[in-house]
Amino acid sequence: MTAPTIAPSQPNPHFARIGGHEQIVRLVDAFYRAMDTLPEAATIRAMHEPDLRATKAVLVKYLSEWMGGPKLYTPDRGAPMLRRRHQPFALDSAARDAWMACMRQALDEVCPDQGLREELLAAFYKVADFIRNTEDGGETRAHPGRPREVQPGVVAAPHSSRS
Repeated sequence: MTAPTIAPSQPNPHFARIGGHEQIVRLVDAFYRAMDTLPEAATIRAMHEPDLRATKAVLVKYLSEWMGGPKLYTPDRGAPMLRRRHQPFALDSAARDAWMACMRQALDEVCPDQGLREELLAAFYKVADFIRNTEDGGETRAHPGRPREVQPGVVAAPHSSRS
């Protein structure tokens, strides 16, 4: 009896479909332009430094890698650990929805492929909702990730992005 063959997973094609690095830069610029102009984004904009150059550079690296392009983020900053990196900020459903409104506007501006926009918005929503750390009433939201117990009685070692 031979073991079943599992086909390797296909690489994420979104980087190529959106148009590569220059389009990601345009997306990030449009995203932060929306954050600067949409009234519902004022709260999340206030969570950022006034000068967005460094923040934009990080998001370009992250999105490039996340969409299947060059690995720019991980070698520079380690594992994304997005929920942990955003822990200092109270992120509730209003913050998630404001972030999504900015990304929706940015995608509408730079991504003519409606199917790709819908795929990316669905994926972005999952990430934005996962990062949410505050319930709408203000109490802390429990981490929605998988538990650290990997087998009954066996706890996985904590993750570290440092070598």
